[in-house]
Amino acid sequence: MVREDSLRLVEFQRGQAVDHQGRTIEELWALPAFWLEHTHDYIQWLFPIPEAGRFNAFAPLLDEEARAAFAADESLRASHRRSLDAMLAFFGLIRRERVIEARSDLTMGEHIWLKRGGHNHLRISRIIRSLFLCHQPELAAAFQRAVIEIGTTRGVVSEASLGYWRAATRP
Repeated sequence: MVREDSLRLVEFQRGQAVDHQGRTIEELWALPAFWLEHTHDYIQWLFPIPEAGRFNAFAPLLDEEARAAFAADESLRASHRRSLDAMLAFFGLIRRERVIEARSDLTMGEHIWLKRGGHNHLRISRIIRSLFLCHQPELAAAFQRAVIEIGTTRGVVSEASLGYWRAATRP
């Protein structure tokens, strides 16, 4: 039997349900950079993980039923990739199939994830982990490689954040 949280999460990812604020996934994909930076309750819906955080009791957790749905349904994985593409644009990055690289306009002033610490580093950890757990390990690894490489060569990302990003693809 599919649990209610799993069903809600899967339906949201398919565009058939809304999040706790009544937003569709398409509306989240369309949020401008300002709102992506200053709104903190959407990332849990776009990139679910099994662990509950202090501030996300409103979001369904990724359980085995939801993971099985991602494994079986290419449209769910495609939705996940579209969420990734939206966040990559926010981070000043771009995906070309399974390669993720910096856009030409990437700067520390405009893309604060390149600075030491902050909530965007937590978002990056979540995205890597969610991609890995939702049956897109190659894409998780590509994003992980990109943020580690770009974060260390073009930013001042802390060793602590790098450690979290490296650990995010461990089961």
